Amino acid sequence: MKHLIETKLQSLQPQFLEVINESHRHNVAAGSESHFKVTIVSDQFNGKMLLTRHRMVNKVLADELAHSIHALVLHTMTTEEWLEKSGTLSQSPPCLGGSMSQ
Repeated sequence: MKHLIETKLQSLQPQFLEVINESHRHNVAAGSESHFKVTIVSDQFNGKMLLTRHRMVNKVLADELAHSIHALVLHTMTTEEWLEKSGTLSQSPPCLGGSMSQ
């Protein structure tokens, strides 16, 4: 799944792309690939609001979001924003349960 996400997001011509499988941090079966954090830096985001950027990524990953991905944390930035942050990001929020919580 990680490789598929990376491949599909190439359509946004990223200058930087990092896809991290965070499933191990959640209450899912061992080996799951259902929770991901994506950091993508693309000039295609220039002049676009955050919601629009997320919609662009969601559109590319629509099939995966409908069938395989349970949670997707997105960090979408322009090159300028990425350089201003010096490549640092906040941590993903903790999982609040899910289908396997008791």
